[in-house]
Amino acid sequence: MRILLVNQFFWPDSSATSQLLTDLARGLAERGHEVYAISADGGYNVASASYPPQVQMCRVRTSRFSRGRVDRIVSYLSFYFFAVLRALTLPRPELVVTLTTPPLLSLLGTVLKTLRGCHHFIWEMDVYPDVAIDLNYFKAGGVIDRVTGSLADYSRRHADGIIALGECMKQRLVDRGVDGRRIFVADNWADGTAIQPIPRSGDTSRLVLLYSGNLGLAHDVETLISTILQLKDDDRFRFLFIGSGSRLRELKSFVAAHDLRSVEIRPYVERASLGESLSAGDIGLVTQRDVCCGSVVPSKVYGLLAAGRPILFIGPRQATPASIIRQFNCGWHVDCGDVSALTELLLHLARHPEEVSLAGRNARGALLQHYDLPVGVERIASILGAGSEGYDSSGLHSLHAYAFRK
Repeated sequence: MRILLVNQFFWPDSSATSQLLTDLARGLAERGHEVYAISADGGYNVASASYPPQVQMCRVRTSRFSRGRVDRIVSYLSFYFFAVLRALTLPRPELVVTLTTPPLLSLLGTVLKTLRGCHHFIWEMDVYPDVAIDLNYFKAGGVIDRVTGSLADYSRRHADGIIALGECMKQRLVDRGVDGRRIFVADNWADGTAIQPIPRSGDTSRLVLLYSGNLGLAHDVETLISTILQLKDDDRFRFLFIGSGSRLRELKSFVAAHDLRSVEIRPYVERASLGESLSAGDIGLVTQRDVCCGSVVPSKVYGLLAAGRPILFIGPRQATPASIIRQFNCGWHVDCGDVSALTELLLHLARHPEEVSLAGRNARGALLQHYDLPVGVERIASILGAGSEGYDSSGLHSLHAYAFRK
């Protein structure tokens, strides 16, 4: 089957969407499919050291991506324009998969489905415009919300299927009026071979809480820093932040203002070094603001599972990380704002390190069973009708044929 994948970021960029799409592209090519990938000619993150997937990579010229609002919009618009031109000149794909960088990229899939008669799946990494409203980029019910929402929902109604990252995201889409029967829930993954459990080095008498990845507007910081203040004179605790993001800069200022010597902040590491980086903590921190439940799904959970680190999730009970913790007993959940509960939990875990070890073993078991790279790629490929079980003469797996009904 000839498959076209479209996202602004792709190999060798190491952003989360790039890594996931690269893994999928590699898996589809290994299954014998003819794969094309349209992406921008420049990324925004550390370049990946992994080998390139054996696919036709179609780079299009765009303005340089920047986190500044104006520069980002210009970068998005240039990618839309050149991606459409490139897609219309490629050999006709049987299936198009669009991600959500930039927002409304699904419209390209809708255009190709209309003009070229191909099938179209939307892989929702973030739900737009919901996430922009949740993060106060624009007002709910305003003109931008109504216009972008109408365009996004038009693509969703005309797509053959939609892939959501969790039940919380599926519910967001259903609330927007999307037919739940056409939404497939497929969690993200991590590479359990590249990321292995490594015993933490250093002073093991301390409990090290690790936050790895982007710390941005969707993440709860207030609950965490209030707890750090509560425990700042307790030498049993250390908080390590590795990554970047707008709220990490805010955290740096807070740490300096309060002379918090229990906090250390380090820059991003390459994906090849992620396993070693994740081993620097005893417990992995994941946070999410209540308002963002379902509009985003934290992907850092899966790397922590691979590293055999239990998850301490600060966020809404309905969110995917909380569900994973309950299902596999691989960590702990605390509601946003409940500083006393978080403080008491950490004090308890410092006294009972055996509970941390058990939850870490459960985390690795959950990864191997449900969230390892081969499992995750096969899950997506099967939804697309391109799994390892094969596909029929039309290129569509019969198990999911109903997803393609007009």
